[in-house]
Amino acid sequence: MASIPYVQLLGMNFEDAAPGAATVSMSARPELERFGGIMHGGALASLADTASAFAVLSTLEPVEQTVTVDLTLHYLRPVTDGKLTAHARVIRAGRRVATVSVEIFHESGKLIVTALTTYLKIS
Repeated sequence: MASIPYVQLLGMNFEDAAPGAATVSMSARPELERFGGIMHGGALASLADTASAFAVLSTLEPVEQTVTVDLTLHYLRPVTDGKLTAHARVIRAGRRVATVSVEIFHESGKLIVTALTTYLKIS
């Protein structure tokens, strides 16, 4: 992840991976807030998309690549502080399309976001 500037900008950290799964974290901080001191939804969407991408990558051949074609999020609670951890798992990896489920938890153990992403193989 150190070679991905956007991931570094948001302060994401790679936590764990297994075939078809990945865990990525980041901490809430003032630079990621919207008005009212609440973490911006786009930062949470980026965390979900990044964890999803690493889960999908674990199912690909070395020469294959994918792109996100859909990302649906459900924001369940606002976030004002703390560490957030995204757990992504591939639900289905077909010949051309992969579907990934993501859950983002606050360090308190509360579920913050659920997401479903779809990726298309482009090579």
